[in-house]
Amino acid sequence: MTTPLDLVFMGSAEFGWPSLQALLAAGHRIKAVYAQPPKPAGRGQRERPCPIHAAALDLGLPVRTPKSLRDRAEHESFARLAADAAVVAAYGLILPRPILEAPRLGCLNIHASLLPRWRGASPIQRAILAGDTETGVTIMQMDEGLDTGGLLLAEKIAIGAESTAGELHDALGLLGARLIVRALAGVAAGTLAPTPQPESGAVYAAKLSRDEGRLDWRKSAVELARAVRALNPWPGTWFEKDGERIKVLAAGTVAGTGAPGTVLDNAPTIACGEGALRLLRLQRAGRDPLAAAVFLRGFSLPSGAILN
Repeated sequence: MTTPLDLVFMGSAEFGWPSLQALLAAGHRIKAVYAQPPKPAGRGQRERPCPIHAAALDLGLPVRTPKSLRDRAEHESFARLAADAAVVAAYGLILPRPILEAPRLGCLNIHASLLPRWRGASPIQRAILAGDTETGVTIMQMDEGLDTGGLLLAEKIAIGAESTAGELHDALGLLGARLIVRALAGVAAGTLAPTPQPESGAVYAAKLSRDEGRLDWRKSAVELARAVRALNPWPGTWFEKDGERIKVLAAGTVAGTGAPGTVLDNAPTIACGEGALRLLRLQRAGRDPLAAAVFLRGFSLPSGAILN
Protein backbone atom coordinates (compact mmCIF):
# COMPACT_ATOMS: atom_id res chain seq x y z
CA MET A 1 0.00 0.00 0.00
CA THR A 2 1.33 3.44 -0.91
CA THR A 3 2.09 5.77 2.00
CA PRO A 4 0.52 9.17 1.24
CA LEU A 5 3.10 11.95 0.84
CA ASP A 6 2.90 15.71 0.78
CA LEU A 7 4.02 16.69 -2.71
CA VAL A 8 4.69 19.69 -4.89
CA PHE A 9 3.97 19.05 -8.56
CA MET A 10 5.96 21.13 -11.05
CA GLY A 11 4.89 20.92 -14.70
CA SER A 12 3.61 23.00 -17.58
CA ALA A 13 3.07 20.82 -20.65
CA GLU A 14 0.43 18.14 -21.22
CA PHE A 15 3.11 15.47 -20.72
CA GLY A 16 2.72 15.85 -16.95
CA TRP A 17 -1.07 15.52 -16.83
CA PRO A 18 -1.22 11.69 -16.52
CA SER A 19 1.34 11.84 -13.70
CA LEU A 20 -0.61 14.46 -11.75
CA GLN A 21 -3.72 12.28 -12.06
CA ALA A 22 -1.79 9.17 -10.98
CA LEU A 23 -0.34 10.89 -7.91
CA LEU A 24 -3.78 12.00 -6.78
CA ALA A 25 -5.23 8.54 -7.45
CA ALA A 26 -2.46 7.01 -5.32
CA GLY A 27 -3.60 9.13 -2.38
CA HIS A 28 -0.77 11.65 -2.35
CA ARG A 29 -1.52 15.19 -1.19
CA ILE A 30 -0.61 17.96 -3.64
CA LYS A 31 0.37 20.98 -1.54
CA ALA A 32 0.89 23.18 -4.61
CA VAL A 33 1.24 22.99 -8.38
CA TYR A 34 3.97 25.07 -10.01
CA ALA A 35 3.52 25.96 -13.68
CA GLN A 36 4.90 28.53 -16.08
CA PRO A 37 3.03 31.85 -16.15
CA PRO A 38 0.15 32.38 -18.59
CA LYS A 39 1.24 33.55 -22.05
CA PRO A 40 -0.50 35.46 -24.85
CA ALA A 41 -2.10 33.08 -27.37
CA GLY A 42 -4.56 33.08 -30.23
CA ARG A 43 -5.65 35.90 -32.50
CA GLY A 44 -6.51 38.20 -29.63
CA GLN A 45 -3.25 37.44 -27.83
CA ARG A 46 -5.12 36.99 -24.59
CA GLU A 47 -3.16 35.39 -21.78
CA ARG A 48 -3.90 31.69 -21.38
CA PRO A 49 -2.74 29.30 -18.68
CA CYS A 50 -0.55 26.37 -19.70
CA PRO A 51 -2.18 22.90 -19.73
CA ILE A 52 -1.10 21.90 -16.21
CA HIS A 53 -2.15 25.25 -14.77
CA ALA A 54 -5.61 24.89 -16.31
CA ALA A 55 -5.95 21.27 -15.17
CA ALA A 56 -4.88 22.09 -11.61
CA LEU A 57 -7.46 24.87 -11.38
CA ASP A 58 -10.16 22.44 -12.53
CA LEU A 59 -9.07 20.07 -9.75
CA GLY A 60 -9.17 22.82 -7.16
CA LEU A 61 -5.42 22.66 -6.49
CA PRO A 62 -3.43 25.76 -5.48
CA VAL A 63 -1.29 26.99 -8.39
CA ARG A 64 1.85 29.12 -8.36
CA THR A 65 3.30 30.61 -11.54
CA PRO A 66 6.59 32.40 -10.75
CA LYS A 67 8.62 33.67 -13.69
CA SER A 68 11.79 32.48 -11.98
CA LEU A 69 12.78 30.41 -8.95
CA ARG A 70 16.05 32.21 -8.32
CA ASP A 71 15.16 34.82 -5.72
CA ARG A 72 15.22 34.21 -1.99
CA ALA A 73 11.53 34.96 -1.48
CA GLU A 74 10.60 32.11 -3.84
CA HIS A 75 12.97 29.75 -2.00
CA GLU A 76 11.37 30.59 1.33
CA SER A 77 7.85 30.29 -0.04
CA PHE A 78 8.66 26.88 -1.50
CA ALA A 79 10.29 25.67 1.73
CA ARG A 80 7.22 26.65 3.79
CA LEU A 81 5.22 24.04 1.89
CA ALA A 82 7.18 21.42 3.87
CA ALA A 83 6.79 18.90 1.04
CA ASP A 84 8.10 15.37 1.32
CA ALA A 85 9.10 15.50 -2.36
CA ALA A 86 8.65 17.50 -5.52
CA VAL A 87 7.69 15.81 -8.78
CA VAL A 88 8.86 17.58 -11.94
CA ALA A 89 7.50 16.83 -15.42
CA ALA A 90 8.24 19.15 -18.36
CA TYR A 91 8.16 22.23 -16.13
CA GLY A 92 10.45 24.47 -18.18
CA LEU A 93 12.24 26.36 -15.39
CA ILE A 94 15.62 25.57 -13.84
CA LEU A 95 15.47 24.48 -10.19
CA PRO A 96 18.25 26.11 -8.11
CA ARG A 97 19.90 24.34 -5.19
CA PRO A 98 17.61 25.79 -2.44
CA ILE A 99 14.58 24.39 -4.26
CA LEU A 100 16.23 21.03 -4.91
CA GLU A 101 17.19 20.64 -1.26
CA ALA A 102 13.95 21.83 0.34
CA PRO A 103 11.82 18.63 0.11
CA ARG A 104 12.74 15.85 2.52
CA LEU A 105 13.10 13.30 -0.29
CA GLY A 106 14.35 15.76 -2.90
CA CYS A 107 13.00 16.46 -6.38
CA LEU A 108 12.16 13.63 -8.79
CA ASN A 109 12.03 14.30 -12.52
CA ILE A 110 10.00 12.37 -15.10
CA HIS A 111 12.14 12.50 -18.25
CA ALA A 112 11.01 11.22 -21.66
CA SER A 113 14.16 9.36 -22.68
CA LEU A 114 16.51 6.65 -21.52
CA LEU A 115 19.11 8.81 -19.82
CA PRO A 116 21.87 9.72 -20.41
CA ARG A 117 20.69 9.66 -24.04
CA TRP A 118 18.73 12.78 -24.99
CA ARG A 119 19.18 15.07 -22.05
CA GLY A 120 17.46 18.38 -22.66
CA ALA A 121 14.28 19.96 -23.95
CA SER A 122 13.17 17.81 -26.92
CA PRO A 123 14.03 14.16 -26.22
CA ILE A 124 11.00 12.66 -27.99
CA GLN A 125 11.51 14.51 -31.26
CA ARG A 126 15.29 14.07 -31.29
CA ALA A 127 14.95 10.32 -30.81
CA ILE A 128 12.73 10.03 -33.88
CA LEU A 129 14.94 12.35 -35.95
CA ALA A 130 17.98 10.24 -35.10
CA GLY A 131 16.26 7.02 -36.18
CA ASP A 132 16.25 5.48 -32.69
CA THR A 133 14.22 2.29 -32.50
CA GLU A 134 13.46 2.59 -28.80
CA THR A 135 13.08 5.19 -26.10
CA GLY A 136 11.46 5.28 -22.69
CA VAL A 137 10.99 7.16 -19.46
CA THR A 138 13.58 7.71 -16.74
CA ILE A 139 12.73 8.78 -13.19
CA MET A 140 15.71 10.80 -12.00
CA GLN A 141 16.75 12.29 -8.66
CA MET A 142 17.44 15.85 -9.72
CA ASP A 143 20.66 17.75 -9.21
CA GLU A 144 21.83 21.14 -10.49
CA GLY A 145 22.93 19.78 -13.87
CA LEU A 146 20.85 19.45 -17.02
CA ASP A 147 19.23 16.01 -16.62
CA THR A 148 22.41 14.68 -14.99
CA GLY A 149 20.96 13.41 -11.70
CA GLY A 150 20.98 9.85 -10.40
CA LEU A 151 18.74 7.24 -12.01
CA LEU A 152 15.92 5.72 -9.99
CA LEU A 153 13.74 3.84 -12.50
CA ALA A 154 13.60 3.46 -16.27
CA GLU A 155 11.46 1.53 -18.72
CA LYS A 156 11.77 1.14 -22.48
CA ILE A 157 9.19 1.27 -25.25
CA ALA A 158 9.66 0.74 -28.98
CA ILE A 159 9.50 3.58 -31.48
CA GLY A 160 7.32 2.27 -34.28
CA ALA A 161 8.19 2.81 -37.93
CA GLU A 162 5.17 5.15 -38.25
CA SER A 163 5.22 6.69 -34.76
CA THR A 164 4.77 10.45 -34.63
CA ALA A 165 6.09 12.62 -31.81
CA GLY A 166 2.51 13.24 -30.70
CA GLU A 167 1.75 9.53 -30.40
CA LEU A 168 5.02 8.81 -28.62
CA HIS A 169 4.45 11.76 -26.27
CA ASP A 170 1.12 10.32 -25.15
CA ALA A 171 2.53 6.81 -24.63
CA LEU A 172 5.49 8.13 -22.64
CA GLY A 173 3.24 10.35 -20.54
CA LEU A 174 1.25 7.30 -19.42
CA LEU A 175 4.43 5.33 -18.78
CA GLY A 176 5.85 8.17 -16.70
CA ALA A 177 2.70 8.26 -14.59
CA ARG A 178 3.08 4.61 -13.74
CA LEU A 179 6.78 4.87 -12.96
CA ILE A 180 6.61 7.98 -10.75
CA VAL A 181 4.17 6.31 -8.35
CA ARG A 182 6.53 3.33 -8.04
CA ALA A 183 9.58 5.53 -7.64
CA LEU A 184 8.04 7.64 -4.88
CA ALA A 185 7.00 4.52 -2.99
CA GLY A 186 10.52 3.10 -3.23
CA VAL A 187 12.28 6.30 -2.25
CA ALA A 188 9.94 6.89 0.69
CA ALA A 189 10.42 3.32 1.92
CA GLY A 190 14.19 3.50 1.53
CA THR A 191 14.22 0.58 -0.93
CA LEU A 192 15.15 2.66 -3.98
CA ALA A 193 18.31 4.74 -4.23
CA PRO A 194 19.68 6.73 -7.19
CA THR A 195 22.42 5.28 -9.38
CA PRO A 196 24.89 7.70 -10.99
CA GLN A 197 24.41 8.17 -14.72
CA PRO A 198 27.11 6.66 -16.93
CA GLU A 199 29.44 9.13 -18.59
CA SER A 200 29.25 7.41 -21.97
CA GLY A 201 26.25 7.73 -24.24
CA ALA A 202 25.20 11.22 -23.15
CA VAL A 203 23.47 13.12 -25.99
CA TYR A 204 21.85 16.55 -25.84
CA ALA A 205 18.32 17.11 -27.20
CA ALA A 206 18.36 20.74 -28.33
CA LYS A 207 15.13 22.74 -28.16
CA LEU A 208 13.10 22.68 -31.37
CA SER A 209 12.76 25.75 -33.56
CA ARG A 210 10.08 26.56 -36.13
CA ASP A 211 12.68 26.71 -38.89
CA GLU A 212 13.41 23.00 -38.48
CA GLY A 213 10.05 22.29 -40.09
CA ARG A 214 11.17 23.47 -43.55
CA LEU A 215 11.78 20.40 -45.72
CA ASP A 216 15.23 20.53 -47.30
CA TRP A 217 14.97 18.31 -50.36
CA ARG A 218 18.76 17.97 -50.47
CA LYS A 219 18.52 15.65 -47.48
CA SER A 220 17.77 11.96 -47.90
CA ALA A 221 14.17 10.76 -48.09
CA VAL A 222 14.76 8.73 -44.92
CA GLU A 223 15.76 11.86 -43.01
CA LEU A 224 12.79 13.82 -44.29
CA ALA A 225 10.32 11.04 -43.48
CA ARG A 226 11.67 11.01 -39.93
CA ALA A 227 11.27 14.79 -39.75
CA VAL A 228 7.61 14.56 -40.82
CA ARG A 229 6.96 12.16 -37.92
CA ALA A 230 9.22 13.86 -35.37
CA LEU A 231 7.85 17.36 -35.89
CA ASN A 232 4.20 16.29 -35.82
CA PRO A 233 2.30 18.04 -34.27
CA TRP A 234 4.78 20.89 -33.62
CA PRO A 235 6.28 22.77 -35.39
CA GLY A 236 5.11 20.70 -38.37
CA THR A 237 6.96 20.14 -41.66
CA TRP A 238 6.34 22.20 -44.78
CA PHE A 239 7.50 23.37 -48.20
CA GLU A 240 6.63 26.35 -50.34
CA LYS A 241 5.01 26.38 -53.77
CA ASP A 242 4.27 29.68 -55.55
CA GLY A 243 4.74 31.56 -52.29
CA GLU A 244 2.28 29.41 -50.35
CA ARG A 245 3.33 27.26 -47.43
CA ILE A 246 2.06 23.67 -47.60
CA LYS A 247 2.19 21.45 -44.52
CA VAL A 248 3.18 17.80 -44.88
CA LEU A 249 1.39 15.74 -42.23
CA ALA A 250 2.35 12.26 -43.43
CA ALA A 251 4.88 10.91 -45.91
CA GLY A 252 6.83 7.77 -46.78
CA THR A 253 10.01 6.82 -48.60
CA VAL A 254 9.96 5.31 -52.10
CA ALA A 255 12.43 4.66 -54.88
CA GLY A 256 13.02 7.57 -57.22
CA THR A 257 15.74 9.80 -58.62
CA GLY A 258 15.94 13.36 -59.83
CA ALA A 259 17.20 16.78 -58.88
CA PRO A 260 16.28 17.45 -55.23
CA GLY A 261 12.85 19.08 -55.00
CA THR A 262 11.61 17.82 -58.38
CA VAL A 263 8.01 16.55 -58.48
CA LEU A 264 8.38 13.10 -60.06
CA ASP A 265 4.73 12.07 -60.47
CA ASN A 266 1.17 12.90 -59.47
CA ALA A 267 1.23 10.78 -56.28
CA PRO A 268 2.98 13.21 -55.54
CA THR A 269 6.54 11.96 -55.14
CA ILE A 270 9.39 14.41 -54.58
CA ALA A 271 13.03 13.68 -55.43
CA CYS A 272 15.42 14.04 -52.51
CA GLY A 273 19.18 14.05 -52.09
CA GLU A 274 18.88 10.29 -51.80
CA GLY A 275 15.70 8.43 -52.71
CA ALA A 276 12.29 10.10 -52.91
CA LEU A 277 9.51 11.13 -50.55
CA ARG A 278 5.88 10.33 -51.27
CA LEU A 279 3.56 12.91 -49.74
CA LEU A 280 0.51 11.25 -48.20
CA ARG A 281 -1.34 13.94 -46.28
CA LEU A 282 -1.19 17.69 -46.88
CA GLN A 283 -2.71 20.91 -45.62
CA ARG A 284 -2.96 24.49 -46.88
CA ALA A 285 -3.04 27.39 -44.42
CA GLY A 286 -6.51 27.76 -42.91
CA ARG A 287 -7.79 24.58 -44.61
CA ASP A 288 -8.51 21.04 -43.45
CA PRO A 289 -5.88 18.29 -43.73
CA LEU A 290 -6.46 16.15 -46.83
CA ALA A 291 -5.20 12.91 -48.31
CA ALA A 292 -2.76 13.75 -51.11
CA ALA A 293 -5.09 12.58 -53.89
CA VAL A 294 -7.89 14.84 -52.63
CA PHE A 295 -5.51 17.74 -51.96
CA LEU A 296 -4.26 17.71 -55.57
CA ARG A 297 -7.77 18.23 -56.93
CA GLY A 298 -7.54 21.81 -55.69
CA PHE A 299 -3.82 22.48 -55.80
CA SER A 300 -1.41 22.02 -58.69
CA LEU A 301 1.82 20.05 -58.22
CA PRO A 302 2.59 19.00 -61.80
CA SER A 303 5.33 16.53 -62.64
CA GLY A 304 8.56 18.33 -63.36
CA ALA A 305 7.82 21.26 -61.05
CA ILE A 306 10.66 22.28 -58.71
CA LEU A 307 9.90 22.92 -55.06
CA ASN A 308 11.96 25.35 -53.00
